[in-house]
Amino acid sequence: MSTTRQYELVYIVTPEASEQDVTDLHTQIEQIIERLKGTLDKTENWGRRKLAYEIGKHREGTYVVETISGSGELMKEIDRRLRVNDAVIRHLVVRVDEELQVAERTKSARTTATSRRRVARGLPAERQPGEGRGDGDQNDDMDGAEGLR
Repeated sequence: MSTTRQYELVYIVTPEASEQDVTDLHTQIEQIIERLKGTLDKTENWGRRKLAYEIGKHREGTYVVETISGSGELMKEIDRRLRVNDAVIRHLVVRVDEELQVAERTKSARTTATSRRRVARGLPAERQPGEGRGDGDQNDDMDGAEGLR
């Protein structure tokens, strides 16, 4: 019973590692994901950056962020592999699907409450075009005021 969840993986590679080494590490992670039936949703190579604090003897490293959908077993295997890899200074796995679900629930609750308040005031539940903020014609109250100066 493995549930597919969404995770964000961030790892920092030593500054001595070449671009080819970073690419090889990424390929290893892709192979693990493929083997354990996960999906790699997005990869961002942030490049070489200065670390917030010194880790070992390193003051900078190459940051890579990946968004992965898969099971907990998949993430355990990736975590285990990154832990033993000497080229990786630090790594962090964060489950992000819970935050996305909370944000979606908050948004739907806010929309429902707004609709309820509008209906209680005798307005349609949904905002009509040209009504309220975001009309694009925000200076209507200033028409003709130029001549008063």
